Amino acid sequence: MNDEVVHGLAGNRELKLGDIVSVDVGVLHNGFIGDTARTVAVGGCGVAAQQLMEVTERALYEGIAAAVAGNRVTDISRAVQTYVERHGFSVVREFVGHGVGRSMHEDPQVPNFVDAKSNQKLRPGMTIAIEPMVNAGRPEVKILKDGWTVVTLDGSLSAHFEHTVLITDGEPEILTWPETKPSKLKVA
Repeated sequence: MNDEVVHGLAGNRELKLGDIVSVDVGVLHNGFIGDTARTVAVGGCGVAAQQLMEVTERALYEGIAAAVAGNRVTDISRAVQTYVERHGFSVVREFVGHGVGRSMHEDPQVPNFVDAKSNQKLRPGMTIAIEPMVNAGRPEVKILKDGWTVVTLDGSLSAHFEHTVLITDGEPEILTWPETKPSKLKVA
């Protein structure tokens, strides 16, 4: 919640009006993995938190739109990073999206920033988790003493959105859609 980027542990904390909370869910079904995340506000939030969540979610769809056969992982990364930074936010670099299939974290890694090491060509049949983790402040993070919870180094808010995406011969197919799908995947 709030400045926690990923892997926050459950505890006795009480959620307060205006907190933002990221929920990351992995599912194993018939031997295959699905991975999705969403950040929500508790009873509403301030303008800055709302903008952070909107930019992070839109960056996810920018990345998905670039997830077409023949493109490369860096095309997804560039789409996410460009959109986020254009709006004055930063992408986390220590944690990235990833391939999914029979294991939670498979190749390729799918960074939210351009990294020449992650330049694999996208092929039909690949399944990847695209997951922008976006900070309102600087991109740096630290792991708390519990050895698990990742927070922003500067204490700024962080948001996280994710979908599992199938690369096809046409448009990418989002495998973790909510019940109500957006009317169009195409980006502006």
